[in-house]
Amino acid sequence: MTPIDGHSRSDTPTIRIERATDADVPLILRLIQGLAVYEKLAHEVTATEDGLRETLFGARPAADVVIAYAGDTPAGFALFFPNYSTFLGKPGLYLEDLFVLPEWRGHGLGLALMRHLARTAVERGCGRFEWSVLDWNAPAIAFYEGLGAKLMDGWSIVRVTGDALTKLAR
Repeated sequence: MTPIDGHSRSDTPTIRIERATDADVPLILRLIQGLAVYEKLAHEVTATEDGLRETLFGARPAADVVIAYAGDTPAGFALFFPNYSTFLGKPGLYLEDLFVLPEWRGHGLGLALMRHLARTAVERGCGRFEWSVLDWNAPAIAFYEGLGAKLMDGWSIVRVTGDALTKLAR
C-alpha cells in the first residue's frame, strides 16, 4: 500500500489499486450506478451483475477493471480496454469509466487511478491513453488538463446503439 504523497498521516488514507475479480461484480455495478447518477444518466444503466460477470470475467473479457481503495474501503474504480492507433501503428488504452465516490474525492484516488492506468499503458507498449469527458464536467476537465491531457478539438464521439445498431447490422 502506498500513501498518497509518500507520507503516512492519520488523516490521509492509504490508497491501493487492485485488479477486480468476479467477486467484485456487485461492487462494480454499484460504482457504475454511482457514476451514472453523477453524470445524470442513471436512467440509461441496464447493466446487471450477470451481464458484468460474463463480459468482464467470462471466457472473452471485454475490458479490465481496477478498484481503488482508501484503506480497506472501496472508493472508486476504472474500467478500460485496448484500442488501436493506425497512425501510430501501436495499441492504445481507452478509459471507459473512472469514478471516485463523492466522499473520497480530493484524497488522491483519481490521480492514483490515472497513474496506474498510465503505467499499464506504458507496460503494454501503448502509443496513447485516451478517454472521453462530458463537456459540462468542468472539474474533470480541469483535473485531466492538470495531468497533461488535451481535449481533442474538432472530434466528436459518434455512436450507434439499440435499434439503430440492429438495423445497421442487417
